[in-house]
Amino acid sequence: MKVIVTGAAGLVGLATVATFAAKGDAVIGLTHDDLDIGDDSAVRQTLDPQRPDLVVNCAAWTDVDGCEADQERAFRVNEFGPGLLALACRRLEAQLITISTDYVFDGTKAGFYTQRDQPNPQSVYGLSKLEGERRAQRDWARTIVVRSGYVFGEGGTNFLSTFVDSARAGKPLKAIADTFGTPTYAPHLAERLFQLAQLDLPGVYHAVNAGDGVSFAGFVESALEMAGLDGALLERISMDSLRRPAPRPRNSRLRCLLSPALGLPEMPAWEKALREHVARTGKASQSQTL
Repeated sequence: MKVIVTGAAGLVGLATVATFAAKGDAVIGLTHDDLDIGDDSAVRQTLDPQRPDLVVNCAAWTDVDGCEADQERAFRVNEFGPGLLALACRRLEAQLITISTDYVFDGTKAGFYTQRDQPNPQSVYGLSKLEGERRAQRDWARTIVVRSGYVFGEGGTNFLSTFVDSARAGKPLKAIADTFGTPTYAPHLAERLFQLAQLDLPGVYHAVNAGDGVSFAGFVESALEMAGLDGALLERISMDSLRRPAPRPRNSRLRCLLSPALGLPEMPAWEKALREHVARTGKASQSQTL
């Protein structure tokens, strides 16, 4: 199968390219420099000659506060981008998988958000991603939307991906203790994307590692313990103390109703995934000092 992955330089994009290539697919990874998904002409000129069987859209503008300040850019990338990819896939009769976010929910629910729950985004970022879901599904029926959240892994620049290295360097850490989500290890998410591509059943899926979820601070505490690092490096703070421009959901834990019904195995527990990540980052840091 010929696969194009957009946003290939990002955390999920890197893992997706590696996973599909390891399965034997012919993969073309496109970074933002290679393709601006919000540019109709660029999408046509890049995708049409390649005639892929599948497009996996990992491209997005994920700066939550940045989206609040620049709504035009947020909707151009996060809404219109998936729509343009959907139109291209319709022309080419290709399957589309596009990544969305747990931030489409308002965070007021006590339990897990499933596909039965009504999205109600509270930020421009969440709204732009939700509209991207809707536009892609409207413009091409053969679209799979995958919502995820609290993504971490090697090559990532977000807090969940980098704090272990910071702790190993003895840097103090601050982590929010009163917001909760379901952590997702990028390689495990990429594996689920591959499984969904094989099923080729359009719909909205939630893809996160198994478990009850955790706060940012709880995630960091677990990682520090696994790495044998000093927990005193961590300062637990409240979300409100940061006074950030964009609101975030206090609870964005996800659970999928469709995956078990389709026979898809439960993704590994987030603690197991975190242990694997800590071990891999430890090996990487050791190799850099040799």
